[in-house]
Amino acid sequence: MGNNRWLRNSFVYLMIIIGVIVIFYTLLPSFGARSEEPLTTVVAMAKNNDIREIVIDGRKITVFPRGASAAGTDRFTSRIGRDTDVLGLLVEAGVDVGPPSGVEVVFKGSSGLSSFFGLMLNFLPLIFFGGLILFMMRQAQGSNNQTMSFGRSRAKMMSFNKPTVSFADVAGVDEAKEELQEVVEFLKFPERFLALGARIPKGVLLVGSPGTGKTLMARAVAGEAGVPFFHISGSEFVEMFVGVGAARVRDLFEQAKRNAPCIVFVDEIDAVGRHRGAGLGGGHDEREQTLNQILVEMDGFETTTNIIVIAATNRPDILDPALLRPGRFDRRVTMDLPDIEGRKAILKVHAAGKPLAPEVTFDSLAKETPGFSGAELSNLVNEAAIMAARGNKKSIFMDDFEEAVDRVIAGPQKKSRHINPREKEMTAYHEAGHALVAWGLEFADPVHKISIVARGQMGGHTSLVPEEDRYLWTKNQFAHRMAVTMGGRVAEQIIFDEVTTGASNDLEQATKLAQGMIKRYGMFSAKAYDEMPISEVIHKARAGEIATVEVYGNDLLVIMTDGAEFRSRKEADFQLAEFSEGLIEKGLQPVTIIIKDSHSLDGLGAPRTFGKAQEMVFLGRDMGGEEKDYGERLGEEIDHAVSVLINTAYEQAVETITTHQSKLVRLAEYLIEYETVSGEAMNRLFNADDDPGAEPAAPITPPETPPAYNANPSPAGHPHPAAPQPTPTLPSASTDGDSS
Repeated sequence: MGNNRWLRNSFVYLMIIIGVIVIFYTLLPSFGARSEEPLTTVVAMAKNNDIREIVIDGRKITVFPRGASAAGTDRFTSRIGRDTDVLGLLVEAGVDVGPPSGVEVVFKGSSGLSSFFGLMLNFLPLIFFGGLILFMMRQAQGSNNQTMSFGRSRAKMMSFNKPTVSFADVAGVDEAKEELQEVVEFLKFPERFLALGARIPKGVLLVGSPGTGKTLMARAVAGEAGVPFFHISGSEFVEMFVGVGAARVRDLFEQAKRNAPCIVFVDEIDAVGRHRGAGLGGGHDEREQTLNQILVEMDGFETTTNIIVIAATNRPDILDPALLRPGRFDRRVTMDLPDIEGRKAILKVHAAGKPLAPEVTFDSLAKETPGFSGAELSNLVNEAAIMAARGNKKSIFMDDFEEAVDRVIAGPQKKSRHINPREKEMTAYHEAGHALVAWGLEFADPVHKISIVARGQMGGHTSLVPEEDRYLWTKNQFAHRMAVTMGGRVAEQIIFDEVTTGASNDLEQATKLAQGMIKRYGMFSAKAYDEMPISEVIHKARAGEIATVEVYGNDLLVIMTDGAEFRSRKEADFQLAEFSEGLIEKGLQPVTIIIKDSHSLDGLGAPRTFGKAQEMVFLGRDMGGEEKDYGERLGEEIDHAVSVLINTAYEQAVETITTHQSKLVRLAEYLIEYETVSGEAMNRLFNADDDPGAEPAAPITPPETPPAYNANPSPAGHPHPAAPQPTPTLPSASTDGDSS
């Protein structure tokens, strides 16, 4: 490719040089002969002995006067007829011809070769401009139309002799690096594996969420292996003309074979690798032909061909099964979100070379950024550097990182927003309600920060940070998290006897959690009851041993006077109301009958999942909805179970806030005064409320504005003020109380 570009540029330069030469030689005859005189003038000047030499070249004569001509030039030209005898005219006019004192007449003839060159010289301008137009058309075709090069691959080849990315630049995915390290070994030392009968992997599929470093990992593999690296996007294979994508695939693999050993990286392979026959948006023969060609090329490698295809996608579920089988993509490497150690390593990589203050600890940052991807952590470090530069600081401080995280999650502060005191007070109690419920419940995550500073669409937020990375959620953790989301609404209702729109996001989160618990995780309980025949129920009711009977359709929950509970099932023709009226007529103890909405005592029965989400997103909206695998009766039971979970969470929030209402008031007052309070300060505040002799809480105060950067150090005895070190207030993707 480099040689072709050099040849193309050389051709352009050659054409330019030829054009300059043509123009020069075309205009050369006119440089000296700046005037043309008639033949009579020439004869008259010859008679006056004013001409030194006459050069006759066909029908053109060049006259050299003995002095300067009338026009001030050393020569001039003239034209003669086809049969004009110049020498005869001069002799007839009495002109002395020939040396030493006469006019010297020179006849200049042309050879065949010179005539040919003269003819070519006349046609050279036409040739030059024709070549220039052809070159411009080819350039325009190559950049826009691609008329004559549809089938050429658009893959770009990175320079392999100057690797810019290595495994040292990729952190947080140690397992993935180990898998790909073997690929590097295959490319470097293939004979070691071939001697043992091992074949080189045909392909490696990188799977992971956006921002987990799939493309970076592929570049690192190329940098470590030191081989050519072709990279192309899956969408670049697709064209409006059928067969173009397949031709580009063939051209790509032909280039790869010429440069083997090498790596071919296809980013977002799901653009052409979708499941065939899915019928999404109608048939697309071009995409299927492209996929078929990829399958053929990957399956057609010889054993000794050192070509590895690395593909990346975040939608492995929609890829064609033929693409995923062994022999095409032999390895599937998952790029997970980094854990706490991975986040720490990623932060160190992106912070390398940046001036960090001694107070910055990556352990704290990694702990306080759960769920962040590698790209988000990179953006976090960059935003922190920008914040430090905005404040004219020499180094990046911890408060810069904290503000950067807030900006990444919720956006910048809305300093210009004017909030009236009433709304500020309600926002403070709303966020204090979230924090108090999280503090009071055993299985809720610890509170990290409470803020009523408006950011983005949020009027305030309460950040909960788990003590360690969590990969499994329990039912109690889900239940207490729902209670935390309800804390804001409950606090508003208890303190102001009013509710606001700020809890809309909280209610949405609680509903999604409850639906997920029921429909996805099967977290509904079917309590086991001892069975009691309906005949025994009648007998014990007449004996006055039954207090209440709850009716769930045909299922009965029998509650005895001593609190014991039994399960029974009534007969079709048995009417409890009539039976209870009969007990009253006989003067016996009546039974309290409660009709429940649920159709069965077990509710949803044994744990199972309900429904399957259809991931058909169109214009940013879920158009597929849910594939229902349950009937209307179970649908009603699901709604009932969801309502029970939400109501239970609401009651937990009410109980917690009612019990610790004094703490709620104290925390809200602190928020109104200081706007931001850390979880540590909140705990000290609550301890002081419980123990009057305890140390009072130290709220978070806004950090002082650092001094402007001064390149000249301060003189001795006048040091710069110490950098502020506020308590960390990093938020997480926890409950957000939208009080805007």
